[in-house]
Amino acid sequence: MIGLISATAAGAVAAQRLASAWPERTRVYEGPVRDAVGRAFGECEQVVCFLATGAVVRLIAPLLADKGTDPGVVCVDEGGRFAVSLVGGHAGGANALAVEVAEVLGAEPVVTTATDAVGVPGLDTLGLPVEGDVAGVSRALLDGESVELDLEIAWPLPPLPSNVRRPAPDAPAGRGGPAIVVTDRVLDAGGQPAGDARVVLRPPSLVVGVGASRGAPVDEVLGLIESALRDAGLSPRSLAELATVDAKADEPGLVEAAARLGVPLVTHSAEELAAVEVPNPSDAPLAAVGTPSVAEAAALVCGGELLVPKRKSERADGRPAMATCAVVRRPARGRLAVVGLGPGARDLLTPRAKAELRRASVLVGLDQYVDQIRDLLRPGTRILESGLGAEEERARTAVAEARRGQAVALIGSGDAGVYAMASPALAEASDDIDVIGVPGVTAALAAAAILGAPLGHDHVSISLSDLHTPWEVIERRVRAAAEADIVVTFYNPRSRGRDWQLPKALAILAGHREPTTPVGVVRNASRPDGSHRLTTLAALDPATVDMMTVVTVGNTATRAIAGRMVTPRGYRWQENPEGAE
Repeated sequence: MIGLISATAAGAVAAQRLASAWPERTRVYEGPVRDAVGRAFGECEQVVCFLATGAVVRLIAPLLADKGTDPGVVCVDEGGRFAVSLVGGHAGGANALAVEVAEVLGAEPVVTTATDAVGVPGLDTLGLPVEGDVAGVSRALLDGESVELDLEIAWPLPPLPSNVRRPAPDAPAGRGGPAIVVTDRVLDAGGQPAGDARVVLRPPSLVVGVGASRGAPVDEVLGLIESALRDAGLSPRSLAELATVDAKADEPGLVEAAARLGVPLVTHSAEELAAVEVPNPSDAPLAAVGTPSVAEAAALVCGGELLVPKRKSERADGRPAMATCAVVRRPARGRLAVVGLGPGARDLLTPRAKAELRRASVLVGLDQYVDQIRDLLRPGTRILESGLGAEEERARTAVAEARRGQAVALIGSGDAGVYAMASPALAEASDDIDVIGVPGVTAALAAAAILGAPLGHDHVSISLSDLHTPWEVIERRVRAAAEADIVVTFYNPRSRGRDWQLPKALAILAGHREPTTPVGVVRNASRPDGSHRLTTLAALDPATVDMMTVVTVGNTATRAIAGRMVTPRGYRWQENPEGAE
């Protein structure tokens, strides 16, 4: 929850704007400001104060306890010009909140955290639990010192500065200096000289398979898991999930154990577990739930390395064990984000797309699209760009990089799933990587917004490029749309080598629509050099159209109204306005 506090009428108006924008996330605190700040500080994860920074500093100073638990605080000035991240920039999320607040209020975010200011990812903002000397290693990153990256477990990370280097395979262990270690093992001080800064990142690499008798106490289950991890030298902060058989999905001891550990309880069918080869099968679970193994099989179903074979809990009263567990290190999974960049205008690039671009350590894309967003990438991002006609190769490259454990962004214009890179990439990808789709504003939608409301009823997009689709198939689709009286947006309408497809498609539509049917022609929609015009089916000259253009042909109900292209929604009230509800 975000607490909102103001002291003036202008501040109250700005606070109400945030409350209206985020009704489920915010709470407005009334009353004397000092009391309101105190209550918000104790009740909320974050606080936005519409007050001077000096006043807020004095109000919260007695309340500050620990950067790991204090709420993030953002200050907004009386004029609503700046949103200042005051305290809790990383741990409290104030830096990100300042950016969000600024977007809603039309203000300028002010973030003074050193790493954020120079585009270096904060080590405590990588999405992984972090231990060690965060300040010391961050200072080394900023000062350009050589920082060793020890990837005991390959895990997708955002780009790191060029002074972060992997040691050579034959380099001696513990050579000293600042270091970032990615591991699920518990580390001691051995191998790290005294005084050297080290940060340990804990990837969610461990799966604990658990089996339990009916009524197994949660303390017995937790004790077993904790001792198994401790004895194997593994960190509980790398625990990703507990896994068991479907029949135990509602077992209270397992459900509560997962809740206390802060991980999901994942279940698998007995048939799925019975197919997993395990070192220690047993007749008891086979008779009880239909599989010769629960703990080991549930842990191994994801693949990976068995670190702790099945072990039983120990009870102080000497009675039979009621829980079993096994621990597996699951394979590292790369991350592929397929990102739609929108039609070209920067303000039509979504915040989610921007976040994925900054998260990626590898960017794959068409060279001209890379140029559009190059300034948004973090320093150290590896860019793999290529020219037109290399779509399949880019898809293969992006998937291959993700399989190497990288965080990859594959970019496409508009929406990456519409005539863009999502299809070839997902055709290459298997279930060994995580795939995230980031939607974007398509050219058809951007053009429609410029033209008016041509897509107000049923519509279809058809590409006229026959490079990958036979013309016979394209023609059949155009004819079907014509006969069904559907508004049509043509992508890839005409190029130097393909100058006859658009006239042919328009002729098919003309066989079912009047010559006066409105047609919208938009080139470089939303870009500074964009242009558009509204014409008719009979008057459109195909020679004025190129590959940067989308052509939208109305249906029999589409009209030109006040210079705009409008397709009625077709509701009855349009035919009888007096009977509108």
